[in-house]
Amino acid sequence: MHIHLTGVGGVAMGNLAAMLKQSGHTVTGSDGPLYPPMSDKLRDWGIPVRAFDERNIRRTSGAGAHVDLVVIGNAISRGNAEVEYVLNERVPYMSMAAALSEFYLKDKEVIVVAGTHGKTTTTFLIDHLIAAGGTPPGLFAGGVRGDGMDGWRVSPKSPYFVIEGDEYDTAFFDKSAKFLHYRPRYLVVTSIEFDHADIYDNERLYRRSFERLLRLVPSAGLVVAFAADKGVRETLAGYDYSDVQWYASPDYVKKSMRSGSGRAGLRLAGGLFSFQRDGRRVDFDCPGQVDRFALLGDYNTANALAASLVAKRVGVAETAIVGALTDFPGVLRRQQIRLDRVATKQSGSPLTFIEDFAHHPTAVAATIAAVREAYAGRTLHVLFEPRSATSHRNIFQRRYATAFRKAHCVYLADIFNKKKVPPADRLDVRAIVAELRKKRTATTTRAGKKKAGSRAAKSQSAVEFGKDPDALFAKFRKNFRSTPGGGDVVLVLSNGAFGGIYTKLDEYLSAL
Repeated sequence: MHIHLTGVGGVAMGNLAAMLKQSGHTVTGSDGPLYPPMSDKLRDWGIPVRAFDERNIRRTSGAGAHVDLVVIGNAISRGNAEVEYVLNERVPYMSMAAALSEFYLKDKEVIVVAGTHGKTTTTFLIDHLIAAGGTPPGLFAGGVRGDGMDGWRVSPKSPYFVIEGDEYDTAFFDKSAKFLHYRPRYLVVTSIEFDHADIYDNERLYRRSFERLLRLVPSAGLVVAFAADKGVRETLAGYDYSDVQWYASPDYVKKSMRSGSGRAGLRLAGGLFSFQRDGRRVDFDCPGQVDRFALLGDYNTANALAASLVAKRVGVAETAIVGALTDFPGVLRRQQIRLDRVATKQSGSPLTFIEDFAHHPTAVAATIAAVREAYAGRTLHVLFEPRSATSHRNIFQRRYATAFRKAHCVYLADIFNKKKVPPADRLDVRAIVAELRKKRTATTTRAGKKKAGSRAAKSQSAVEFGKDPDALFAKFRKNFRSTPGGGDVVLVLSNGAFGGIYTKLDEYLSAL
């Protein structure tokens, strides 16, 4: 078939284009201006991309000759030249999610990873564990693995397909969540907490999408659910369509044992699994002891536990799972270490620069906590850009004010695109900065008895606002001084490009 993808420049649509090309189809695409890395990848994959134009799909002549199907991305709206041609000329079309289902999921045992947080990492973990047990499964994930492996794989010989289940809407002609197209036999639910405020009017509607997804799991299937998340517990209350295996962090297990209320309403026939962590060593209820686990933080450890439960269910030996949890390369932009120096020239102290995708306040707080634990004794400098549709809005105004409390220094950029949200609904970043400053004492433990206005004190307890990424970087550069003895960690959080701040920080920090 000749398949044309309208809006091919996004990560998911680009990955689908590559899969279709590998499967033997003639593939073309269209989009607006493209930038690396996707522009480079599409070129390397041999997929020609043109500007939006009905001639790309016109069947009579030219580039669009003999187009059999058009796949329309969810960023594409009515008024697009190709959309109007497709509708007027009755050209067969479908969404990206429907195309994945049609071409790759129909004959597979599908493993869907859904939830507000942790989807991409958990998807790659499950893929890695199953591959360690034999034939790599089919894969579709919204990221790139830490070793550079792309988030897709066509695997005709494997009965399994692992896919990241996105709750965002499918297309302009299908406003249901993408994951409703994926027919899960095995479903991981990592968390359910209101997000995508541009799509869902309220939390009730957001949860309803997950309720609909749960109803698709067959009675012979399995749901692996995170018991420590209130939204997950409430959404699965009374669920009895398939087996459920609950997993939880050790803090939740202790709390539930102490109060007797944590397990209320949970159907625990499939068990409650947890872990104990001591540095890099983790004792999992499944698969057992891992002496040097690859990832930081309890929430990533919980993700690994969920992945292990799925892998064991599909027949992977526990010994293979243990080995795979040790050598998992991580995911780019998820706790990605960009710089790790034993000692800077400036102070002789260690310096680490970490990039992470966290943008929801829950994810921000969890990432900060994980980094603080992993780099105890260091000064933590956090830079954050509110870029996602939800983080533009003031629904989490109070939550953001508390999400940064474990960071020593906080640098917050203004929202990325003010045109996205009416003034009355916008996140007030200046107010968050004011609140954080109010809660800070004049000196910090690390600044000792130095005067609050001194350069040393400010470098270790700053709270700053930047009207844009350039202004924020300038303030960081002005304030930053390496901490003698303990050292520093610079953690940058955004789900986008952050105005190119990563490259600037690479250059600046490398020179210290």
